[in-house]
Parts: sequence; C-alpha cells; structure tokens
Amino acid sequence: MPAVLRLFLIALVALSTGHVAANEAPTIAAAADLRFALERLAEDFRAKTGNAIRVSFGSSGNFTTQIENGAPFEIFLSADENYVFRLADQGLTRDHGSLYAVGRIVLFAPHGSLLATDPQLEQLRQVIAQGRLHRFAIANPEHAPYGRAARAALQTAGLWPLIQPSLVLGENAAQAAQFASSGSTDGGIIPLSLSKAPQLAALGTFSTIPADWHSAEPLRQRMVLLRNAGATADAFYRFLQTDEARKTLAEFGFVVPDESMKE
Repeated sequence: MPAVLRLFLIALVALSTGHVAANEAPTIAAAADLRFALERLAEDFRAKTGNAIRVSFGSSGNFTTQIENGAPFEIFLSADENYVFRLADQGLTRDHGSLYAVGRIVLFAPHGSLLATDPQLEQLRQVIAQGRLHRFAIANPEHAPYGRAARAALQTAGLWPLIQPSLVLGENAAQAAQFASSGSTDGGIIPLSLSKAPQLAALGTFSTIPADWHSAEPLRQRMVLLRNAGATADAFYRFLQTDEARKTLAEFGFVVPDESMKE
C-alpha cells in the first residue's frame, strides 16, 4: 500500500477517538460516521465565529455510557436517536434534541478485492457460496448503530448466518471503514458519509444499500445539548441547523430531514 494511503488510514482511526482544538473549546461527542462532514462544519463555524470546538468521534453507544458516567461533553450527535432519548429520560440533556440527518449504508470493496459492489449484495452472496470470502468488516452491532444497520441488511439478504465466521468488527463506524478500505479485508458495510469522502473513495468502490433493507435500524440521527452546555456549544448547535450546515451534510450523503421526518 502506498505510504500516503497508509498514513491516511492511520489518521482515520486516530481521529475516530478525538480531535482537539483550542484549550477552552467545548467538547462534542459525535458518531464516527460524521468524521469528515463534522470536520468541515467545525472549520466553517470557526471561520464565521472565531470559536473552536473539540470533537471526539466514536460509537454512539459508548458515548451514551460515558455521558451517563459524567463525561463532560456539551453536545452529543448520535447515529441513533434512541440514545438521545435515553439520556433525556435521565435528565442529562436540555430537551429531546433535534433530528439532524438520516444515515445510509453501502457495500464497500477496496481496489483489488474479489468483491464487486452491487446494492442487492448478489456478488457478495456468490463469493460466500463459493467459500472465497475471508474477512468482512462492519461496526460492532453491540454499541454502533451502523453495525446494527449492517446486520439488519445482511439479515434481509439472508446472509447473516453465513457471513458471521468472516466478520471483523470495528469499534465504531470509522474503524470499520478503515478495515473495509485498507485491503486487510475483502470489504465491508460502512456509512455512505465516509465512503463519499475523497480520501476513502479513492481506495475502492461502493454501492448504496436500499434503506428498506435496514428499516428496523433506520439510522435516524439526533443531536442534543447536554445540561452543562455553554454559549459556544449552544451557538454550534444552532449552526448545525442552518441551511449551510444541512447542505454540507447532504454533500456527504446524509438524508437531511424535513418536517414530516421529524415526527
């Protein structure tokens, strides 16, 4: 693998655990599928306001547990709105938050893989049947919403029992994307938002899986201000609801909700 790509993949995993800005910046907990989109949004916010934020990227389930245990985050952007509702029910948030996006998943295959990507997973089915699939990456369904969506899609395709011996589980969606794109696996099911980033798109091909294949895990992504949120966090939260921010999210493949979707 070329050195520049190797360095990028290392950075992808490193940044899935944290990105630090100014000392007094509020700390934001964000689902790993936001890695590239939120980086741009944070830069846009700083350019407009002069205020920086610190972002930690990881799995929504793990962040929920950390917040319940007193982690000093000021905003939580979850890939599963049910985690926000869980925190709200415990009085740890200002309210029940706002739906900011609906995520999508893709079948991703690195260049040189035996897999060819297609939205119906037919080629994946053939490779499994032939006994040629060695390793396949998804995020851990135990705490990563994108892992649960991947599992649901594989169940819809009737492939879940067959593919389990080949699974490699990422701690979060960004790590699953690293596994799927690095050549260490035959491919994987990962967020569209990561696959569309030029850095990752250059490493392979992908096909978007129908949303109704994981309708039980719809990836309704909700953000919320936590009880200790300060003025900068409040301003960034409001910025994420602007047309400018919604346009950026759409560029990275997120479905931007309208009023009917927020119900």
